Amino acid sequence: MMNAMPELPEVETTRLGIEPHVLNRTVTAVRVRQPALRWPVSDTLSQSLTGQKIVAVRRRAKYLFLVTGRGRVMVHLGMSGSLRIVTDASVSPQKHDHVDILFDNHVLLRYRDPRRFGSIFWIDEGGGHPLIEGLGPEPLGEEFSGNYLYDVSRHRRVPVKSLLMNSRIVSGVGNIYANEALFRAGIRPDRAAGRISRQRYERLVADLKDVLQDAIAAGGTTLRDFLHEDGAPGYFRQTLGVYGRGGKPCPGCHRPLREVRISQRTTVFCPHCQR
Repeated sequence: MMNAMPELPEVETTRLGIEPHVLNRTVTAVRVRQPALRWPVSDTLSQSLTGQKIVAVRRRAKYLFLVTGRGRVMVHLGMSGSLRIVTDASVSPQKHDHVDILFDNHVLLRYRDPRRFGSIFWIDEGGGHPLIEGLGPEPLGEEFSGNYLYDVSRHRRVPVKSLLMNSRIVSGVGNIYANEALFRAGIRPDRAAGRISRQRYERLVADLKDVLQDAIAAGGTTLRDFLHEDGAPGYFRQTLGVYGRGGKPCPGCHRPLREVRISQRTTVFCPHCQR
């Protein structure tokens, strides 16, 4: 199982995993055991959410939303957070289980976060939150295209990998999938964003969409893990071409992959296949 912080496919897999258990269910209780996360858990969470029906389970970038008629719960998984379904509400929480949301079907939605880098927020109907303001288009949406990425990249000297991971340019693309998409597209991650052609950006966007959709599809095979009560987040298993494989043979040319740091993030690429 991949051991890395949750990225868009993991968050979407989480959404798909919990949705059947909480959609159209009414919240009967909220228990906050540890509010002191990276951002404090909203002090109005229990009062605002109790008695509300979940009418939609949505994702924006790497954030999950439980939508009610009164407002939204926004969940940020941070570095190590996970949500899981507990079908026996009498199961005692473990050390890092910080928040429980209990529903009228006696199911618990339990938030675990060993490193406490995430949080849970309440947003009133019609309100917003600084963490999601100014986010760029969704990478799987129609607005995100090769033409769009080409246009916003003009005159930018930053590495193309940094451009992909800029949430104001495109939301939710993390380190793993930026590495993988650039490898599939044959583009060096350190190439200046403004020096890449429109045609190459069209391929990069297509490959990024493919790698994200492949990862989400792979997640569909492990949704049962959301019913585990051992804290396993249920992320997918998949074969990665370059991420985490520095020094190992390239899947294409079998020459050693190179590992460098770009914008303080581990970056792996093939100097021969990526130009």
